[in-house]
Amino acid sequence: MTDGLGPLALLAIFAFVAFGSIIPVVPTGAAVSGAAVLARAEHPWELILVVAVGAAGAYVGDIITYGALRWAGEPLAHRVGWLRADDPHAALQQLRARIENNELRTLLVSRLVPGGRIPVLLAAALGGYPWQRYVSAAVLATVLWSLTYTVIGLIGDSIFPDAQAAVIAAVVGAVLLTVLAQLVQKLRHRTR
Repeated sequence: MTDGLGPLALLAIFAFVAFGSIIPVVPTGAAVSGAAVLARAEHPWELILVVAVGAAGAYVGDIITYGALRWAGEPLAHRVGWLRADDPHAALQQLRARIENNELRTLLVSRLVPGGRIPVLLAAALGGYPWQRYVSAAVLATVLWSLTYTVIGLIGDSIFPDAQAAVIAAVVGAVLLTVLAQLVQKLRHRTR
């Protein structure tokens, strides 16, 4: 084993999660789950650092993504077909109202559902969702997201006595959870 995660490992987790928050095909949850297993095996107090670093990386990535989507604006929405409705302004205001009514839940669920964050952030950006509100609401959403994947790692660690097997199980479990969430989302979309 090692002497704990160390500053370079924590910086790598931060960078990986931030990058994955900008490029949503990177398995950021698996990185946090695996880091939680390693932290618990060596220095359990580092679990707090794993949650904090995972949340900070997710937060920075989300802020960059939200800013880029605000900057890209309507041309991007037209390109992806979001503003083809009869009254695009009313549609955007309706989306904004939905986000504002359930900020934390919407932002957290959008982080947990694969590919869910970008449409929510795009709707918020185009609907005029206030930057200051997003910046503050995203803090709690990213902390809860990081905590969720840390717990997934700890569950894997409690099932497998060997730390290497637990890391593999945590990563596989996080990826499976992501795939399962994606399948549920597709099934719900088909039934509508």
